[in-house]
Amino acid sequence: MTKLVIQIPCYNEEETLLTTLNELPSINELNGVDELEVIVIDDGSTDNSSEIAKSWGATVINIKPNKGLANAFKNGINEALRRNADIIVNTDADNQYFAKDINKLIAPILHNEADIVIGARDIKNIKEFSILKKILQKIGSAVVRLLSSTKVADAPSGFRAFSKDAAIKLNIFDNYTYTMETIVQAKAKGLRLVSVPIAVNEKLRESKLVKNIFSYVFKSMKTTIRMFIVYRPFRFFISLSTVCGLFGLVLVARFLNFYFSGQGNGHIQSLVFASIFLLTAVQLSIIAVIGDLLSINRRLSEDIQVRLKKLELGK
Repeated sequence: MTKLVIQIPCYNEEETLLTTLNELPSINELNGVDELEVIVIDDGSTDNSSEIAKSWGATVINIKPNKGLANAFKNGINEALRRNADIIVNTDADNQYFAKDINKLIAPILHNEADIVIGARDIKNIKEFSILKKILQKIGSAVVRLLSSTKVADAPSGFRAFSKDAAIKLNIFDNYTYTMETIVQAKAKGLRLVSVPIAVNEKLRESKLVKNIFSYVFKSMKTTIRMFIVYRPFRFFISLSTVCGLFGLVLVARFLNFYFSGQGNGHIQSLVFASIFLLTAVQLSIIAVIGDLLSINRRLSEDIQVRLKKLELGK
């Protein structure tokens, strides 16, 4: 028996929520699913979103006051696990994603080919996206691929499926968004992540999360880099150490070149800056080692947390 829980974080979505719910596939339209439940996480809405969801037949989880998308997502994951979900699908309340593609999302998990599946939009053909947004989306996803060592095609996509095991292992620290954070964690925790192409619907409203594209990119990248430091501290700090060390060695070589050509007296500043860069490189190397030791303790703590979650859920 496979139970699918579809969770929908929601904040003041009375104009779009019913459309989103009506577009969801029924149990008969889902391949390999024996039980279906829909959860709406009402993140402090001040409109009739909760009433609409309840009237439709969804389970409603109320959060007051509004605490943000990442918190709503985390609460939805925890509630889905408590309701014995085998697979959890997350989608947005604005009906952005083509709900019938849920079959595409859950297929790799059902076939034991992935733990996390991310729906990849065809960014270049989304007419509502400006040229700038398309470029930044592509660059952002490329940076996330580099930092996370994954092949995720559309990093900001919120249309995702999680196996029970992945949902238990993931932790959400950020208050703004969960999308980048979960990707970095996936690789660090040995979870298999794949992307599948999905369709999108016509836009019903402006994005509430991306009010300013540059602000969104800055916050998303800040979260990604922070997660990279948390889960891969040695790689992060040793990379910085290597860069500083190379700058220092180049400056030393520059000084020696002038020195042996008889012009060293006027270039002593090269040695001063070289010393600064090389000393910084050594300090960063020490931080890398300390960070790696701390990450071992973090992994042990997370293993304990996973065991406690499984005991709590009776798994």
